[in-house]
Amino acid sequence: MSKLLRCDVCVVGAGSAGLSVAAGAAMLGAHTVLFERGEMGGDCLNYGCVPSKALLAASHAARNVRAAARFGLGAPDVRIDFPAVMAHVRDVIARIAPHDSVERFEGLGVRVIKAAARFAGPKEVEGGGVRVRAKRIIIATGSAAVVPQIRGIDLVPFLTNESIFSLSARPDHLLIIGGGPIGVEMAQAFRRLGSSVTIFQRSRLLPKDEPEFVDLLRAELAAEGIALQEGVEIANVVSSGDEISVALHGQPQPITGSHLLLAAGRRPRLEELDLQKGGVRRTEKGVAVDARLRTSNRRVYALGDVIGGPLFTHAASYQAGIVIRNALFRLPAKADYRALPWVTYTDPELAHVGLSEAQARELLGDRVRVTRADFADNDRAQAEREIAGGIKIITDNKGAILGATVLGSHAGELIQLWALAITRKLKLNALTSLIMPYPTRAEISKTVASAFYAPKLFSLWPKRLVRLLLWLS
Repeated sequence: MSKLLRCDVCVVGAGSAGLSVAAGAAMLGAHTVLFERGEMGGDCLNYGCVPSKALLAASHAARNVRAAARFGLGAPDVRIDFPAVMAHVRDVIARIAPHDSVERFEGLGVRVIKAAARFAGPKEVEGGGVRVRAKRIIIATGSAAVVPQIRGIDLVPFLTNESIFSLSARPDHLLIIGGGPIGVEMAQAFRRLGSSVTIFQRSRLLPKDEPEFVDLLRAELAAEGIALQEGVEIANVVSSGDEISVALHGQPQPITGSHLLLAAGRRPRLEELDLQKGGVRRTEKGVAVDARLRTSNRRVYALGDVIGGPLFTHAASYQAGIVIRNALFRLPAKADYRALPWVTYTDPELAHVGLSEAQARELLGDRVRVTRADFADNDRAQAEREIAGGIKIITDNKGAILGATVLGSHAGELIQLWALAITRKLKLNALTSLIMPYPTRAEISKTVASAFYAPKLFSLWPKRLVRLLLWLS
């Protein structure tokens, strides 16, 4: 017989989404129970955002050494100590881990049960010898890497985000299936750390981002020696000794490497939850929720990757606020993703928020205006020899901001101003009057805003008005 425990809030899953809800609920005085079968912190801390950005930081440092000559500095070619690089990655995880630890959450008043949980009824979940009856149940079990249906894949050793950061030796040639953000980031990281890299992508690289900036990023990746196989269909994969071969339809020779990384998407973790016992409906994408993140069982909420998107840690944190307002304060808060930014942390970074040009034209037709500015015209970018990319702003013909894309160094920082502008429904003239420090890369935002108004400001009628006012004076 399982021990019965009663509580206000029961959270299943201690990744970014679950921890945010558990911490908020406990700090608001709700009796909270948290189930986690694996590592506290979930994918983001252990297998995703944190280790990938730590690895990228090491690879960027290697690139900076190689590129020192552009500043008149002599430097020998960088020596890569791959085990030391991976030790750096593990150390970063270890430094952040206490914030997500069992000890911290127990200190907040959360009862942490280190076990998998499943529904035992509409109001109950059980696991680890405990049955929990809760007023509100929160599903936050995250996602796992998709294993694509490719002939031979089940007979080949492969890596996912859950295993690649455990490598002890650098891959000689890393084959990556998937050209989305994870695939592209890992491709550049391992290439800069000395591996040969090939990406296989069924469509085009980074299909959700603005094509013109993806074209610029593609050129940067190719210049670094990353082999890009776009628009291809994989016929099969084969393992022979220490080699893995990927055969493509229409190409006579397979491409051979030492390691295979799967980065072809994510799937929600639902298999052990017994959702039907909880009266919770699911779809192919994940747990079905409404705009308030309620499931078909009104006592149960779901958030994060398990609902099928958007698959970002910052989206999960935002959703946690929506869940807390609904579940605890009973406020009808709804998720709104119109100003949700995302970043691919390559070098240069690619960041986006709001509508793309294609989406905006589908909605507004010829009322859409596109304004651009290049980092080649930004003094700080020139001083730092980092002029790749630029900014593209999508507005209506009156200057209302609909979307923004930035390609360049620190694009993930620069996009935040545009996320705020869209959230607050600002027009571009709000940025033209903004005083920005010089020289900064952020000035490109004011540059592009001013460029929108320049054709009207410097047209014939303003010139005539100025001449008239000067004559009258």
